[in-house]
Amino acid sequence: MDFLREGDTLLVTRIDRLARSLIDLESIVAQLRAKGAYLKATEQPIDTSTPAGRAFLQMLGVFAEFETAIRRERQLEGIAKAKANGVYKGRKPSVPVDKVREMRGQGIGASTIAKQLGIARSSVYEALKDG
Repeated sequence: MDFLREGDTLLVTRIDRLARSLIDLESIVAQLRAKGAYLKATEQPIDTSTPAGRAFLQMLGVFAEFETAIRRERQLEGIAKAKANGVYKGRKPSVPVDKVREMRGQGIGASTIAKQLGIARSSVYEALKDG
C-alpha cells in the first residue's frame, strides 16, 4: 500500500486473499481510492476502475462475509456437539502435568516449578487448574 501511486492498480487473485471482512475490504478500497489507485482481481470480475467492477466488488464482499459467518456458526455447532459426545477435549498438554502437580503437592511455588521444568508460569497454573 505504501508504494501505490495515482493510476496504479493493486492486483490480487481473489479478494478473500486481501481482506477478512467486508469492513476490512471497504477500508482497503477507500485507501486505494484516496491514493487514486484501483483494485483488480484476476479470478473474479473485479476492477474498481469501472462502475460495474465496483458494484460487483460490493456484492461479492457481502456474500463472502455471509459465507464466513455461516462457516463459523457451523464450526461452533460442530465443536459443541463433539464436546457433548466427549470427543472434543482440546489439544493435549504440552507440559508434564503430573510432574507439575507432584511438585506443587510438595509445596513448591509456581515460579520455581516453571524455572525447573523450563515452562511458563502460566502453563503451571493451567496444569493445576483442572487438578
